[in-house]
Amino acid sequence: MEQWSKDLIAVDQAVTLDGLFLHRVRRSPEREAYRWFDRANGAWRSLSWAEIAAQAARWRQALAGEGLKPGDRVALLLRNCPEWVMFDQAALSLGLVTVPLYTDDRAENAAYILRDCAARVLLVQDAYRWKRLAEVMTDGRWPARVVLLDTSKDARALAAKEPAVVVASDWLPSEGAIWHQRAAGPNELASIVYTSGTTGKPKGVMLTHGNILSNVQGALTLLDVYQEDVFLSFLPLSHMLERTASYYLPMMAGSTLAYARSVTQLAEDLKNVRPTVIIAVPRVFERVYQRLHEQIRQRPAPTRWLFDLARHFGWVAFEHAQGRRRWHPLLLLWPVLRRLVADKVLERLGGRIRAAVSGGAPLPPEVARLFLGLGLPLIQGYGLTETSPVVSVNPLEDNRPETVGIPLGGVQVRISELDELLVSGPGVMRGYWNNQAATAQVLGKDGWFRTGDQARLVGRHIQITGRLKDILVLSNGEKVPPADMEMAIALDPLFEQAMVLGEGKPFLSALLVLNADLWPSLARDFQLDPQDPASLNDQGLIKAMLARVRKALADFPGYAKIRRVTLALEPWSIDNGLLTPTMKVKRHQVVEQHRNLIERMYALDG
Repeated sequence: MEQWSKDLIAVDQAVTLDGLFLHRVRRSPEREAYRWFDRANGAWRSLSWAEIAAQAARWRQALAGEGLKPGDRVALLLRNCPEWVMFDQAALSLGLVTVPLYTDDRAENAAYILRDCAARVLLVQDAYRWKRLAEVMTDGRWPARVVLLDTSKDARALAAKEPAVVVASDWLPSEGAIWHQRAAGPNELASIVYTSGTTGKPKGVMLTHGNILSNVQGALTLLDVYQEDVFLSFLPLSHMLERTASYYLPMMAGSTLAYARSVTQLAEDLKNVRPTVIIAVPRVFERVYQRLHEQIRQRPAPTRWLFDLARHFGWVAFEHAQGRRRWHPLLLLWPVLRRLVADKVLERLGGRIRAAVSGGAPLPPEVARLFLGLGLPLIQGYGLTETSPVVSVNPLEDNRPETVGIPLGGVQVRISELDELLVSGPGVMRGYWNNQAATAQVLGKDGWFRTGDQARLVGRHIQITGRLKDILVLSNGEKVPPADMEMAIALDPLFEQAMVLGEGKPFLSALLVLNADLWPSLARDFQLDPQDPASLNDQGLIKAMLARVRKALADFPGYAKIRRVTLALEPWSIDNGLLTPTMKVKRHQVVEQHRNLIERMYALDG
C-alpha cells in the first residue's frame, strides 16, 4: 500500500463515458485492464487497456455498418465479460444508447423491454437465449440485427436461417480504427436501465453520461481507489450498482477488473484473483455467514469458544479503531486472536480485501457485526437505479454499520413529513422512458427524487427504517415493518426465504421456504417422508419451525410475534415470476399464489 498510487481521470476531462475510456487508454495503455477465465484453455487471461481499445474498435466499426443514428437504442443480453465493455464503449462512442438486459430474466420481460425501447441491435450470449426470446416475440418486432456471441453449431444454424441473426465472429471486421473523442455533452442520454419493479411492468430509467460520471466521482470522494487495486466482478453488469462501481469506477481510477466465473465458483475465484475490492449484495455475505456458522457448530467446543472470543474482541477492536470505544487492556488479546482465527477466515476471501461494499438491499446487523469483528473492512451503501445508483456509502474511517453511510459529494438528502428519504443531485435520472406519469410520481419539478424508503438522519449518516409500501397495518392499527424480521428469519440456514404477513389481519403470520438441501434430514428427524408434500403440514414440524422463528425474533420488539407459519419447498425465483432479476421478492405475486394457504392460517384462529 505504501507504493500504491492514484491516477484519477477528472469528469471535466472525460465529459462522456466513452471519453473516460479514451482517456484511460491514453494514460495507461500497457496496464492490465480486464482479466477473465478462458474456459476453452482452462486458464486466466487478461487484456491491457490498449488491447481492449483495439477490440472495441472492431465492435465500433461493425455497429457503424448497421445504419444507426445517434440516440438509437442497442441492447445487451450478456454475462459479465470483456465483450460487454467492448460493445458498450463502441455504442457510446457512436452516440448510441445502451440497454442492458438480465441474462436470467424471464423471456417475456426481456421481450417487453426490447419492444418498449425499440432496440435496433441486440447482442445475445448464445443461441439458447435468443431462441427463448424469439419464441415470445411472436409479433415479429425483432431488432434489425441480432448478434450471437457464441460460435456453436446452433448459433450458425440460426444465422443461416434468419437474415437478422449473425454470429459475432463473422460480423466483426478483422480490425477497426481507434477513434477520437467526440464533441458531446454530459447531458446526452447514455443508457436506459429497466428497473425490475416488484409490481407492474419494468420502467426504463434514463441516465445521462453526466449522471453516471458524477456518481463515480462522488463515490471516489468517500472511498480511495488506486491503480494497483483489483476488483472482482460477479454481480450482473445489467445491475446499475455493478456497472457504476465495478466498471466505470475502476476505469476512472485505472484499476484492474477480474470477472468471476460464477457465483458457485466464487470461493475459488476469490482465492485465485485475490481481489482488493469487492462489490456485493447482502445475500452473498449472508450465505458466507450461514456456512461459517454451520462449520463452527460442528467443531469441538474449544474451537467454538475461540471463534466467539475472536468475534467479540474483533468487534471491540473495530469500535475502538472507529473512535467509538475506549481502549481496554483485553484488546491486547486481539492480535493473537486475529492470527489464530480471523486471518484464516479472511484468507478464504483472498486475504487482500481492503474494502468490501454491500449494497442493493439492507445488510442484516448480525452479518455486518460478524465480518467487521473478523477484520473484514465491510461498508454498507445505499442507492437506486434512478440515482445512478449510489446515494450514500459508509467511509472506512467513519463506518456505522447500522446506517447506509453519508451522502456522496454533490448529493443532497432530506426527510419528508412522511419520513420518506428525498434525494437531489447530479446523479438523479432524467426520467422514465415513455412514461411521464410514472416520472411525475417520483420526480418533483424542483429536482428532488422520492425514494419510497423511510429513513432518518443520525448525524450525517442515513439510516433506512423501512419501505413506505411494505409497512403492514394490522387490524388493530398497529404498523409493522416486515423487512428486518424477514432478514432475521432467513439467517437461520433452515429457511431459504421468508415473508411476514398480516395486512388487515389480527396477528402476524409467515410463509417459509425451507432449504431443499436440509429438508431430507429435517424430515427424517420428525419421522416424515421427504417426498410426500403432506409432510410439510405435520403439526409437530410446524410447531418446531414456529419455535425457530420466534427464537430468531427474540431481540425484536413485542409487535414482532409470529403466530402461524406455512412451509413450502419451491423457492420464489425469477423463473416462476416471484423474484425480480435483482432478487427482490414480488410480495403481491407471492401473496396471490399462496392466497389459499394464507387464508387457511387465519381461518385456523377463527
